[in-house]
Amino acid sequence: MMLRIKRVPTIVSNFQKEEADEDSRHAGGCGRNCLRSCCLPGAKLPMYAFKKMNKIEVEEKSAGSENKQPPVPFLDSLLLGEDRMQRGLFRYDVTACETKVIRGLYGFIAQLNEGRHLKKRPTEFRVDKVLQPFDENKFNFTKVGQEEVLFQFEPSMNNEVQFFPNAPVHIKNSPSVVAINVSPIEYGHVLLIPRILECLPQRIDRDSFLLALYMAAEAENPYFRLGYNSLGAFATINHLHFQAYYLAVQFPIERAPTRKITTTSRGVKICDILNYPVRGLVFEGGNTLEELSNVVSDSCICLQENNIPYNVLIADSGKRIFVIPQCYAEKQALGEVSSELLDTQVNPAIWEISGHMVLKRKEDYEEASEENAWRLLAEVSLSEERLHEVKELLFEAISCSMEEDNGFTKNILEDSDIGLNLSKMWTPLKAPTLL
Repeated sequence: MMLRIKRVPTIVSNFQKEEADEDSRHAGGCGRNCLRSCCLPGAKLPMYAFKKMNKIEVEEKSAGSENKQPPVPFLDSLLLGEDRMQRGLFRYDVTACETKVIRGLYGFIAQLNEGRHLKKRPTEFRVDKVLQPFDENKFNFTKVGQEEVLFQFEPSMNNEVQFFPNAPVHIKNSPSVVAINVSPIEYGHVLLIPRILECLPQRIDRDSFLLALYMAAEAENPYFRLGYNSLGAFATINHLHFQAYYLAVQFPIERAPTRKITTTSRGVKICDILNYPVRGLVFEGGNTLEELSNVVSDSCICLQENNIPYNVLIADSGKRIFVIPQCYAEKQALGEVSSELLDTQVNPAIWEISGHMVLKRKEDYEEASEENAWRLLAEVSLSEERLHEVKELLFEAISCSMEEDNGFTKNILEDSDIGLNLSKMWTPLKAPTLL
């Protein structure tokens, strides 16, 4: 039996439409100045060339002052999206959306965003397959207009940050690009699309994840985070992409206490998230940014290959990464979610899981509370027993990968602070009582 849910997909591009009927497909060029072969030859787009750096170099940069300042600071380059607002490319003004921090221990953030799901009819999405082949007939990011692209994001040839206002698009090299999200959650909401012309399906690989960490490190701001949703965990576009935006408060998940499970031989610390409605893992440390990236991406690859939907939050300028296996869409497809929660139309992807609750009904916003947020997110979480099984899969995959990299030769759980009996660490998950 295939598990499917009906939901209204978020429109991230002005060229995103329902899958066309066979008799209404375009024949020939589209004439929309898109990123496909009909429009791309000879095109020029801005390029942000980043310096490849590891974590140690990032820390030295913040401590010392001899490093050259980039010609265009990364977060400032995102503000190039301002003229897109003036040109009417966004579906609404996100700065006009009501937002508040909910009273409570964790400080969940509630936003009333009634425009995000309008003018789009429900579509069926398959939620029981994390890995699905790319389908060029469905919407993908090669169909966006070039005016929606802020810049190409590529490593610098001379390992110095550079910004080129008009750089040729090298089709054979398949550039990575940063584009606006026309249905933003916050100001500066963008999409990172690795190797866009390769038309990769929504699945993490080592290179793409490292690129996302480089973007987080380049921003050099703890309030700029990147997120990833797998298929089955509320990604609705099967074309590899990360989301990112700037929010000048701490996410509730970042406040949650953690407990160390183990540290790999390369210095990557793996922790459990405690006393938070959604169970998951936190990865941090590592001798280099790439070593941290490899451990996390290997974990994501393991989840994908075992058909486990998941979400990822990249925080603290790429130094702290949350990986959250989830099951809400599966419960929804099986009819195991209460009508009260379904009526909110909230699809808990990475931003909601992290504590930024994007609400679509005014009554939900007015009645927003920590208890309500906790109740929804608790439905997202795997059980203790299921997460224990998932962690064993992940640790085996990490160990095998590190053996292949000649960096580690024994099961990482042998050095675990708590050994194989991981489930003993959990405290009961209950919504906090507010005074």
